[in-house]
Amino acid sequence: MAEKKAVEQITSMDQDFAAWYTDVVTKAELIDYSSVKGFTILRPYATAIWENIRRAADELFAASGHENILMPMLIPESLLQKEKDHVAGFAPEVAWVTHGGAEKLTERLCIRPTSETLFCEHYAHIIHSWRDLPKLYNQWCSVVRWEKSTRPFLRGREFYWQEGHTIHATAEEAMEETLRMLDIYGDIVENTLAMPVIKGRKTDSEKFAGAIATYAIEAMMHDGQALQSGTTHYFGDGFAQAFGIQFTDKDNALRHPHQTSWGISTRLIGGVIMTHGDDSGLKLPPRVAPIQAVIVPVAAHKPGVLDKARDLAVRLKDAGVRVKLDDGDQSPGWKFAESEMKGIPLRVELGPRDIEAGQCVLASRTGEKETAALEGIERRVLDTLETIQRRMYDDAAANLASKTSVALTLEEMASVAKERGGFVKTMWCGGADCEARVKDATGGMKSRCIPFEQEKLSDRCAVCGGPADTMLFWGYQY
Repeated sequence: MAEKKAVEQITSMDQDFAAWYTDVVTKAELIDYSSVKGFTILRPYATAIWENIRRAADELFAASGHENILMPMLIPESLLQKEKDHVAGFAPEVAWVTHGGAEKLTERLCIRPTSETLFCEHYAHIIHSWRDLPKLYNQWCSVVRWEKSTRPFLRGREFYWQEGHTIHATAEEAMEETLRMLDIYGDIVENTLAMPVIKGRKTDSEKFAGAIATYAIEAMMHDGQALQSGTTHYFGDGFAQAFGIQFTDKDNALRHPHQTSWGISTRLIGGVIMTHGDDSGLKLPPRVAPIQAVIVPVAAHKPGVLDKARDLAVRLKDAGVRVKLDDGDQSPGWKFAESEMKGIPLRVELGPRDIEAGQCVLASRTGEKETAALEGIERRVLDTLETIQRRMYDDAAANLASKTSVALTLEEMASVAKERGGFVKTMWCGGADCEARVKDATGGMKSRCIPFEQEKLSDRCAVCGGPADTMLFWGYQY
């Protein structure tokens, strides 16, 4: 009886995108479900993807002067209450610790949904002079937000992320940091994950609780829904005033410093799945893939095949390729399907005839297949991986372009939202009432961001018809 291919267990994304996504995250062994809803287990493959994202981010953070720090996971209720807008924004999602063992606590402790208040308490202890500034901190941790509906990577009650927190002497320095980190996020997502993004400022209705301004990078998924892939926030001196953080400046005057925060999370793994995946499973960009190339021996039982495959694996590893030799006893066909399911960017096939001819077969996850000489194979594989990375970005950019529409009226917006989804570009008057009208008229489409790259589509707001000089991106969101 022929072996059943693993990919046959995946629902087609055109048939049911949500079911396809669930199939991929489970069949590709990315997650398992725990006994508590919304708390998932990141299996080793997903953990390795996250570690590669973290490594790429950490290098950029360190190069821009940031230091890693670790804060407690519990926040006293009185501390959380100090910044009213902030606590109001998170109150519905907060999980509370009320007992320590059998003893009821005198004050409830919040399991951190984010750590602004903890950093503020710390800053108040350590900042006294202009010489103490700036502080450029970053924390890698998990946070808990009690979401009503959950989906692996995209919206969990616990998720892993990094949260940057910086504090500066002036508003100008803090704003520069806010925008600098947005550019770094764009670099990570576009160059490591091959996901093109739209950069811009969030509207006041969509900004982070307690922030003066929030900026975001927005990506487009296969199914036409947007994914907020990273955010940065400028707080001004509001938190500093609430927490009594002051410093003596160079003129010996007391001042409140200005703060930022910024974060990316494991939802980026969901973004990679939904940006690049197909009906065969994952499709991982080489720069983030835990395994960049898998070597599959063909007719491995024949003399010399496994020895040559092992030699090839050593050569590629020494060249810096994350390589796996699949020398298990399954058939080559099963291994091919498994490597596709796992999204491994490059498959190297090596059989007796290949060895005799001094060559191997390179099969890219993006669909290309070619022979390559074993002499100099290291350079050929590295070049092929870079080609795959570029091709995946170009394919995602084409998807973004094909799913971006222009609308001049609310009726056009509703029509596009219903028929095509994706991003809708319109002119906007700046009114929150117009945002609410769009959400009602389209069944939930929201403003995504005010892009830095503005276009003059018309001189009228698409919603109310009033004067407008701002272009806005709208879309359904994960």
